[in-house]
Amino acid sequence: MAGENVKHLTDAEFDEYVLKADLPSLVDFWAPWCGPCKAIGPVIEELAGEYAGKVQITKMNVDDNPTTPGKYSIRAIPTLILFKGGEIVDQVTGAVGKTQLVAMLNKTV
Repeated sequence: MAGENVKHLTDAEFDEYVLKADLPSLVDFWAPWCGPCKAIGPVIEELAGEYAGKVQITKMNVDDNPTTPGKYSIRAIPTLILFKGGEIVDQVTGAVGKTQLVAMLNKTV
């Protein structure tokens, strides 16, 4: 389950919470049945704590919210997309390591 620093987004919240946000946002597109998504979950939680106040860390369940993943052509999960100022800064697919995610996040802080 998500910790207090990770917000679970819906399609309805996406524009307001991610695209119009003052802070950069990392969105983890995932599903409960996805093994690699579960594997990367604890790393996402850690990063949410470490980057609190600098980067918003969010998750979106692709099964419950099909519109946004469709808009961004999400074909495989987990896919993590980093947004800043409403634009995509970086994107990675698969259960990548913390080092790669830190390098990704540091592009915006």
